[in-house]
Amino acid sequence: MKPAGKVSRVALIGSGFVGASYAFAMLNQGVASEFVIIDLNHKKAEGDAMDLNHGIPFASNMRIWAGDYSDCKDADIVVITAGANQAPGETRLDLVGKNAAIFKHIIDAVMKSGFDGIFIVATNPVDVLTYATWKYSGLPANRVIGSGTILDSARLRSLLSSELKVDPSSVHAVIMGEHGDTELPIWSHVNVGGMPLEDFQATHGYPSQEKLDEIFVNVRDAAYHIIERKGATYYGIAMGLARLTKAVLRNENSILSVSARMDGQYGLNDLYIGVPAVIGREGIRDIIELKLTPNEQLKFEHSATVMKQAIKSIFPEHV
Repeated sequence: MKPAGKVSRVALIGSGFVGASYAFAMLNQGVASEFVIIDLNHKKAEGDAMDLNHGIPFASNMRIWAGDYSDCKDADIVVITAGANQAPGETRLDLVGKNAAIFKHIIDAVMKSGFDGIFIVATNPVDVLTYATWKYSGLPANRVIGSGTILDSARLRSLLSSELKVDPSSVHAVIMGEHGDTELPIWSHVNVGGMPLEDFQATHGYPSQEKLDEIFVNVRDAAYHIIERKGATYYGIAMGLARLTKAVLRNENSILSVSARMDGQYGLNDLYIGVPAVIGREGIRDIIELKLTPNEQLKFEHSATVMKQAIKSIFPEHV
């Protein structure tokens, strides 16, 4: 890996809705010193780079340009948002086949450049494609991170905060499992300013379990609702990716809900799935093992089974 203290470079692969929104968030937050945009449509990448550069006088200084895979050699992080988008009525898992083929080409090209940093994957189905990135790249698992349930957890915190009438930053809640239809809320570990949700319900008389179930369904199905209305989701995940990038580059050791490789944690092995993890300069430093209720553990294992079946569709040898 590149020695700490050198100029930080992030390479973005895929300048579609998510990628361009992520680039905009990175510029506004001043997360990196250098930002290179790589896209099959090089003119689109050039246009985005030009447009972003014109905003630099209003933000922090950042070198931004449209490049190619050779620019990944000196990158600290390669962020992948390229791939086929989720269409109305399509689940994230429906995208497995077409995006796995795209990823094989991308990862081979990145590694050929001499890249030795950290991958952050956002393309869906993110858990399966993060696993594929790990396999194709040959990098240690801690240096391959999926955006996982970082956005789902933010959505849960946002909707809970509205219901509880408190600032979202004071609501601590996590979604685990697949970034998709089998994800689950970990109600047993939700707290409001340090107060367990169960105690908040007892002292305030709300929210009811029915209301919580309704909130979770809105979290789980949020992408479908947004896609139906405007064709794609991109602002929320772009903010999540910027947050994740910042945690790596600034060695924050922040606990974020990401797709990480299981190696015995929660009784699972050899798959990527959404869990809370400590994120710092070396990628995933540690996976936080929450004590789940029996029902939560059961649902989490079900989500893992679905992920393993999806992985098997790309890697038939996977068990």
